[in-house]
Amino acid sequence: MTRRVVVTGVGVVAPGGNGTKEFWELLTSGRTATRRTSLFDPTGFRSRVAAECDFDPAQAGLTPVEIARMDRYVQFGAVAADEAWAQAELAPADPWRVGVSMGSAVGGTTLLERDYAVTSDRGARWVVDAALASPFLHHALSPAHLAAEVADRVGARGPVRTVSTGCTAGIDAVGHGARLIERDRADVVVAGAAESPVSPIAVSCFDAIRATTASNDDPERAARPFDRNRDGFVLGEGAAVLVLEEYEHARRRGAVMLAEIAGYASRSNAFHMTGLRPDGVEMAEAVRRALEQARLDPTGVDYVNAHGSGTRQNDRHETAAFKLALGQHAYATPVSSIKAAVGHSLGAIGSIEVAACAQALVHGVVPPTVNLETPDPECDLDYVPHTARERELRAVLSVGSGFGGFQSAVVLTRPERS
Repeated sequence: MTRRVVVTGVGVVAPGGNGTKEFWELLTSGRTATRRTSLFDPTGFRSRVAAECDFDPAQAGLTPVEIARMDRYVQFGAVAADEAWAQAELAPADPWRVGVSMGSAVGGTTLLERDYAVTSDRGARWVVDAALASPFLHHALSPAHLAAEVADRVGARGPVRTVSTGCTAGIDAVGHGARLIERDRADVVVAGAAESPVSPIAVSCFDAIRATTASNDDPERAARPFDRNRDGFVLGEGAAVLVLEEYEHARRRGAVMLAEIAGYASRSNAFHMTGLRPDGVEMAEAVRRALEQARLDPTGVDYVNAHGSGTRQNDRHETAAFKLALGQHAYATPVSSIKAAVGHSLGAIGSIEVAACAQALVHGVVPPTVNLETPDPECDLDYVPHTARERELRAVLSVGSGFGGFQSAVVLTRPERS
């Protein structure tokens, strides 16, 4: 019999509020954290808005040595992991049965770009003069740095995984972490993702394909998932980390169980690096498989946390996928996107959305899709515009869609479900 996986800790660093409590308050207030970009001068860029974290690593508890060796995204992940681990109250734990599964789409972009600018200004000398570059520059080249830092913080000596599947990395890291527990490779896995892509090189990449919004005159309303007037996503940053634990392990120690990871699946569209098939069949298949693993009929889904990036093709693709996977129940199910509030933080957003789903189950509240004023006729489901909605939630679905054709789905349920 497959072992059950529950969530016993959640930590979040997000735009508009650091810590899970402030994050949830922002989501349910109907406010947004999208502003004019401040981490660099955005003059001349197509998109000049972002969802940035108001984050001071020293105030967040990191030491000067930790700050020096960590890229900004790793700082986010470390602080989120600290919060999740403290909430789970696991220590002491058998380190050989504790694993880590962390995701990121672009890794140490900020540190790489900064040091490249410094060294390239000085010509080829930087190749032989290491003093010109940060002694921690090699961390930025290693996608595993985030996972290694988190493992060190929690004393994990079990399996450690790094997941980099673009914008589904956060969901996939949680899904892979759950699989480690289900297959008896670990009893506890610290899982999540972090990202800090608000930099000239990253913005240039998305500007070039017109994926990001050009609504620069009204930053707080720039992200508009499912709205007829949407024109792309707002780039964001942040992290979310969950402590996953085997059900009986958590029960024996009297842990508070926030949610259960009941099902997970991923699929690829094998179609286009950035394009999506309009019928949404691959996402629908991921949803079906996740529901099958969770032993849930489509009518058992009480809420869908959509990818909802605010690009024209994604929102229509998702709408089609939900109709395929859920049938008529799609029209009776509230669907919302939190990206209008906290931006699209690439690999991190999937874990941030899973954290939001866990909070939705705990509080019995569906977060709204802010800025949805003029619905797209092709997006004709209940997208919970503007205002949070109280609702009894027993099972929620969160989906992700990423460049490269990645499609992922995870089902969270209330842990008391037999």
